[in-house]
Amino acid sequence: MTIKEFYYKKPVKIIRKIFVYGFALFGLGVFGAWAVYELGLTNNGGLVDKNNRYLASVSEDSTSNPADTTYRFRTQNYLKLLCLGKLYPHNAKLIVDGLRNSSDDNQLAQMLRACEMYLQNNEKYQTLLKSGFDVYGNSSTLDNNYNVIQWMNTPEWQALKLSIIKDSAAINKAADITGVEPRMIVGCLVGEQIRLFNSKREMFKKYLGPVKVLSVQSQFSFGVNGIKDFTARMVEEHLKDKNSPFYMGEKYEHILDYEGYVNDSVRIKRLVNYRDHTYSYIYTGCIIHQTRNQWKKAGYDISNRPDILFTLFNVGFASSNPSPNPQCGGSHITVGDRVYTFGVIGFDFYYSGELSDVFPYWKDRFKD
Repeated sequence: MTIKEFYYKKPVKIIRKIFVYGFALFGLGVFGAWAVYELGLTNNGGLVDKNNRYLASVSEDSTSNPADTTYRFRTQNYLKLLCLGKLYPHNAKLIVDGLRNSSDDNQLAQMLRACEMYLQNNEKYQTLLKSGFDVYGNSSTLDNNYNVIQWMNTPEWQALKLSIIKDSAAINKAADITGVEPRMIVGCLVGEQIRLFNSKREMFKKYLGPVKVLSVQSQFSFGVNGIKDFTARMVEEHLKDKNSPFYMGEKYEHILDYEGYVNDSVRIKRLVNYRDHTYSYIYTGCIIHQTRNQWKKAGYDISNRPDILFTLFNVGFASSNPSPNPQCGGSHITVGDRVYTFGVIGFDFYYSGELSDVFPYWKDRFKD
């Protein structure tokens, strides 16, 4: 049998065909796999998250609120944070910690909405939030600019604020020199100027209101803070006297030194400077700091009692007698139909938050 005859026998033909077709199918499979890979048909696109639209809205910029709604926007965010803290204090704490170095209203809103994605069907949270918004929605119908502190609704205060801002550089400079928080100095200034505005109302209407300048006293008391000449002299003496209970420390001994001859007229001229009130504020800072030192050395630290410090500034060194139960008071000041004391006027300003962007609260009110 020849090779040719063997090759064309039926069994051999079948095996040959199987081999040829098998090889062809294998090649087709390789080519198909290559095509699928190259065309990206093996990529897994995943599923679109059911919260995709919500997630997008969280990341949108929410700070496009008009200026007049910023306060409401912020209040609503804090109300949500309060409700979240009630039910999930851990998450609320994480948000607060995350905002420690930021006061961005939009960031707070976004962090809250990220949590709220999982609270949309949480009945406890939604009920708590609704109750809060119901209370908030029933807020007073008074003018949005109405202040709960009544004397701050007067035209005198509106004019005085602008006058104080004009003097911010001098006040901050004096605060740095005397080691006293600027708001403490301003608290004394507010008490004195409100008193003057109401005792000299006609002058306020004619000059102080339209021009927005501080009243400078030049007769019995001097400067914008009404410091008496003998009080200023005592301040200077306390700075030098290491044995005085009012002594502020070696660092401050020379902050009020004079150049050349000094007498009462030179001292008063310092205080009665219509263009620059820095010395008025330096003496004020010294009085506050020295009085606080006197009480602290006696065992009664009134560093955190601005109402008492304002009162003592008003009544003077002679009436500063350290005791365990100090009382707020001082001169009576009538504003509108209500009588205030000097200490309360200063206290009201200090804790009101007014002008905190210009005179922020210090962590420590005194630098020793």
